Amino acid sequence: MGNHEHNNFCGNASGFSAERLVEFGIGMSLANQFTRMMNQTMSETMQQWPSTMNAPGGVAPSRLYYVMLEGKQAGPFSETEIARLINDKKIVKETYVWHQGMKEWKPAQDVPEILRIIALAPPPFEGA
Repeated sequence: MGNHEHNNFCGNASGFSAERLVEFGIGMSLANQFTRMMNQTMSETMQQWPSTMNAPGGVAPSRLYYVMLEGKQAGPFSETEIARLINDKKIVKETYVWHQGMKEWKPAQDVPEILRIIALAPPPFEGA
């Protein structure tokens, strides 16, 4: 893969990071495939942005998630809270997750919306 192509998926203008997905335990090939898919989805979403602004308050509603933490159902959590739990390593790839519209609970690694949150989350700051 050429250097230009690598930059398109890993630390690209849209902000998706294959490295973050790999860190979560997703294989590099799968992470790159998911990153390409999310980049395309974001591109299409940005083209439809004005329609999102018609939602009440000008913001599209956020999905709420439930997770199994320490053997107990917890939630609902916003995407921001899910990102924090992932960053704090409380949600890992085996953690079961559910949101409205899912038929059953699934491991986080099998929920595309969770993978998107991981891909969008900034890496931990490692200051001097």
